[in-house]
Amino acid sequence: MEPTTELEKSKAHIIVEIIEYLPNAVVSKTIIRKITGNITASSFDAGEELAEKISPFDNYVQIIDGKAEVTINGKVFRLAKGEGIIIPAHASHIFNANEQFKMISTVIKSGYED
Repeated sequence: MEPTTELEKSKAHIIVEIIEYLPNAVVSKTIIRKITGNITASSFDAGEELAEKISPFDNYVQIIDGKAEVTINGKVFRLAKGEGIIIPAHASHIFNANEQFKMISTVIKSGYED
């Protein structure tokens, strides 16, 4: 389980350098964690995959290094550095690293109060 510590506030950082690649691993680091949402940086070593998942919230993913393959409800998207995509709430999604990549994931939880 990833620690709940956030990045230090009021301190500049180079976003692509806040997380490193580790062999045969997916690594995540919390940038901001709040009740209303989270921002997380993740690195994927080549050949790694995050199992199929469904989230009750929209998730904006931006690739900050390398290229990623994201499958959303069975449709494959290949994203390069600088590209992003919104994974809709309740959509099935899988991340696949055909090569190393890093991404920023932003989940906003407010607005879904039923």
